[in-house]
Amino acid sequence: MLVDVHCHLTAREFEGHVPRVIREAVEAGIAVIITSGLGYMDALRALEISDYTRVYPSIGIAPYELEGYEEVLELIEGERSRIVAVGEVGLDYWRGDRDQRSLQQVVFEEFIDLAKSLDLPIIVHSRSAGKYALEILMRKRAERVVMHAFDGNASYAARAASRGYMFSIPPSIARSRQKQKLVEKLPLENLLLESDAPVLAPSRDEINHPRNVKVSAEWISRIKGVSLEEVEDKTTRNAVELFRLRV
Repeated sequence: MLVDVHCHLTAREFEGHVPRVIREAVEAGIAVIITSGLGYMDALRALEISDYTRVYPSIGIAPYELEGYEEVLELIEGERSRIVAVGEVGLDYWRGDRDQRSLQQVVFEEFIDLAKSLDLPIIVHSRSAGKYALEILMRKRAERVVMHAFDGNASYAARAASRGYMFSIPPSIARSRQKQKLVEKLPLENLLLESDAPVLAPSRDEINHPRNVKVSAEWISRIKGVSLEEVEDKTTRNAVELFRLRV
């Protein structure tokens, strides 16, 4: 039994195919998928397709598309009993405009405050901004944190892991030395599995699917020198406890 803690079943690549994508994931041993809605309308779609048996929703907003973020905050507040996490939210210094960074930071802090007040985990996007995102999270005393597809320095990640922060590993670990180093550095107790489907596939030019979190688990097993069963058991326990999943 595996848990995909972060993907986007509402992406256009899956339009009209969501039941098949979920079925294929279940056949591959994925018991739970957490799908992230980005922005108000996408969040409504994530809520609509969540069955709370296989698929659970989280709600967030892309750091580089912040227009209407206040509506997303209100939606999270109103749907607090239906979501398992806030996110993804965070910082993007690769795609976002440089003059927008201060706004990204302010909005990120608002989502952190909301997640803390609702006692929900926060799933963090931190592309080319891992150090800065972690600094904000630590300063705000965030505790239930998932750094999704973290692309920063492994040593800095290890310091965050010592505070209990979790790091979710995508199937792109198969082609990313940075992700491999991250797994080398971090304890298994701080690792989760994610697909980030439809992106971050094992091969650069393919559409990713939740079923591919099995690839993440296999790479973690190989790098850590532990059995695949131990990786599956520990990452699933981590996810169930963090997101308080009913499985």
